[in-house]
Amino acid sequence: MSLPLVLVVDDDPDILEAICDILEGEGYRVARARHGGEALERVAAEEPAIILLDLMMPVMDGLAFAQALRQLPEGQRIPIVVISADGNPQRAASIGAVGYLAKPFDIDALLAQVAQTTSACASAGA
Repeated sequence: MSLPLVLVVDDDPDILEAICDILEGEGYRVARARHGGEALERVAAEEPAIILLDLMMPVMDGLAFAQALRQLPEGQRIPIVVISADGNPQRAASIGAVGYLAKPFDIDALLAQVAQTTSACASAGA
């Protein structure tokens, strides 16, 4: 059985690739998006199990993306974990995120958050 699909949304290509490499190294399937608009397209096409979301991005930021996501029938059930340098976990809570990691993040904390969130969702959906 393959691990769940994780959508990683970040406008910084180095951070985007680093997170994706870490997750792929652990066996997760990964989809990438550089801003909220791209992320909405990925959600429609690939239905991720979890979204790792930066808040500060051009085109469509993380807050606008989260609001648009929650308007979609499939988007209401996808958990969001915010990974941001803004240092404000309250902003993550305001969009209904289930977790918050500050940049720079700890790899073990990232993997633990993804594993915990995806296993909780799998249990709830079972």
